[in-house]
Amino acid sequence: MEAFLKQGQSLLIAAGIAVGAVALGVAISALIMTILTSFARRSPSPFLQSLSRHVRLPLRLIFPIVTVSAVLPFLKMQPEVLQMFRHVLTVFLIGSVALLAAKLVYVTEEFILAHYYLDPGDNLEARKIYTQVQFFRKAAVIIIGVIAVALILMSFGRVRQVGTTILTSAGIIGIVIGLAAQRSISMFLGSLQLALTQPLRIDDVVIVDGEWGRVEEITLTYVVVRIWDLRRLVVPITYFIERPFQNWTRVSADLLGTVFLYVDYCVPVSAVREELHRILKESKWWDGKVWNLQVTNATERCVELRALMSASDASTAWDLRCHVRERLLEFIQARYPEALPRFRAEIRESSAEPGGGLRAPEAASPGMR
Repeated sequence: MEAFLKQGQSLLIAAGIAVGAVALGVAISALIMTILTSFARRSPSPFLQSLSRHVRLPLRLIFPIVTVSAVLPFLKMQPEVLQMFRHVLTVFLIGSVALLAAKLVYVTEEFILAHYYLDPGDNLEARKIYTQVQFFRKAAVIIIGVIAVALILMSFGRVRQVGTTILTSAGIIGIVIGLAAQRSISMFLGSLQLALTQPLRIDDVVIVDGEWGRVEEITLTYVVVRIWDLRRLVVPITYFIERPFQNWTRVSADLLGTVFLYVDYCVPVSAVREELHRILKESKWWDGKVWNLQVTNATERCVELRALMSASDASTAWDLRCHVRERLLEFIQARYPEALPRFRAEIRESSAEPGGGLRAPEAASPGMR
């Protein structure tokens, strides 16, 4: 009975020490977070603000684990139980440190991207940085996760023995894994090539499978394109490596827009050209660089007028084209309604014969045709 009471007393003392160690770790993490948050509020630095926001959870896990690990040798427990607790704490510590490393990667990403903005129309440099930083952030998080899982598995003795056995046949397993993961590896290498060569960037305006949209997200395996009507087009990363596509903002965001009008031959082209210039000068979407109006085609029924104009980006060019098209139509309808497209037909009346019949019209001479 006395031995049982002593064992129960020892367990209570061990539990009290462990709870005290956990409380001490929580207090240390709370103190550090209070100091960090205070500095972040006083300083305008985005790095401190991002750091205080991301490392809160990892610190709450790491310090209690460290304090409990520090007092673990002082607990009077059986060696097997003590070893089990030490192994569990090691696993949790590896996971917490991996989480902290991943959070620091996010902090670094936010600190770098805080100096670049996607709002301006011509944001080529910002789109380059966004694309590269997001790719390396995702790759770093995956690498950290793989290393953490490997370290956790290596902490188990039986897994280490299995690993030693597997290493003896690494050649065969490497071939099997290579064949199985060929598609995934090609996607990963494609995303790496996409991030380095950058034929495509975040917020680029692209035409994919006849759809107009902006690149919203680039992952290691696919690209998300936000279509103009807010649909999302998910495209495999290899599509942009193997197939042609249109990138309207590859070099710069400015763009030339065109408006086609089909009018009658009697339209005064010079008057329409002057009206186009006046419309563009009054428009808030025209950047003042390029404009022109030309007759680009003539058929047996009408002529084709092409109005050319420049804008700072694709969205502005779309609004400018719609505005110019509406205003030119209103101008032609109001000033030159006879210049609207029309069909012409020549009707000849046949003369009546004395007997009451109708005489067929005579053929026109070649000179009269």
